[in-house]
Amino acid sequence: FAVAFCVIWAFIERGRWYWWSVCGTTALVLTTYFGVQISVWLNNWYGNFYDLIQRALTQKGSVELAEFYSQLASAAYVLIPYIIFLVLLDFFTSHYLFRWRRAMNNYYMSYWPLVRGIEGAAQRVQEDTKKFADIVESLGLAFVRSVMTLIAFLPLLWMLSEKVTSYPLVGEVSAGLVYLAILSAALGTVVLAAVGYKLPGLEFENQKVEAAYRKELVYGEDSQERAQPPTTRELFENVRSFYFRYYLHFLYFNVARYAYLQGSTFIPFIALGPTIVAGVITFGVFQQIMNAFNQVDRKSTRLNSSHSSVSRMPSSA
Repeated sequence: FAVAFCVIWAFIERGRWYWWSVCGTTALVLTTYFGVQISVWLNNWYGNFYDLIQRALTQKGSVELAEFYSQLASAAYVLIPYIIFLVLLDFFTSHYLFRWRRAMNNYYMSYWPLVRGIEGAAQRVQEDTKKFADIVESLGLAFVRSVMTLIAFLPLLWMLSEKVTSYPLVGEVSAGLVYLAILSAALGTVVLAAVGYKLPGLEFENQKVEAAYRKELVYGEDSQERAQPPTTRELFENVRSFYFRYYLHFLYFNVARYAYLQGSTFIPFIALGPTIVAGVITFGVFQQIMNAFNQVDRKSTRLNSSHSSVSRMPSSA
């Protein structure tokens, strides 16, 4: 499907950035899918490994040393090539992101004669193109990985739900772990979006006063009549005022963010309470459920709490 997509797009529009924008993005999506599948494999491996440990600790002599090390070796066979893959992927991603910056820089510069008089125009060209490249990495790739993680782990949570006897307050629920993971991730999305929706706009205002202050200082390098103390004090006071307002809004966002991050950790423990007390699952199955739940929930949380990248989105955006 990926190869067909690239071939079809080559006939639709094969511009200058075709290989990086179309083929490069497709390659990143495929490698992200590969990484998610490794996470699924590791989740199953940990389940079997922890069951082996539980059996070794509770039934003396039931596990031989060769079997134990064989389990560890099976992980090494997968993880050592995966580490090499991650190194190469980071190298490719760095080049991919710089192409984003280069394309945006060229676009900006094509309008430079028209926009050079706008305050902060130089910052838009130099600094914001770099920030946008970082945003592509922190949000774009994170979004793709979050969606793929959701797709990959929900069937596993559905299967593991069969091993959970009941849930607090509601009792027995078919596919309860699936509903719980989706509800927790959705709750984090709604809460963090609601309390942090003002942050990008405030950061935009901060960039404007920063640009004004920086521009006056640059003029002062070339002319002694510019950047005089009264002017710089007034401009820096504007910077201070806007940032203090930003910090105030950031305060209640962090209250919601850290409360959710810490609280969501205990959700699966609470949900699995009756099952754990009943002793109907092994330690390996417990670890599988916890890891699968956290994979779905935490990937969504990281994406939602990446407001620092969103709030620093280029002003031109």
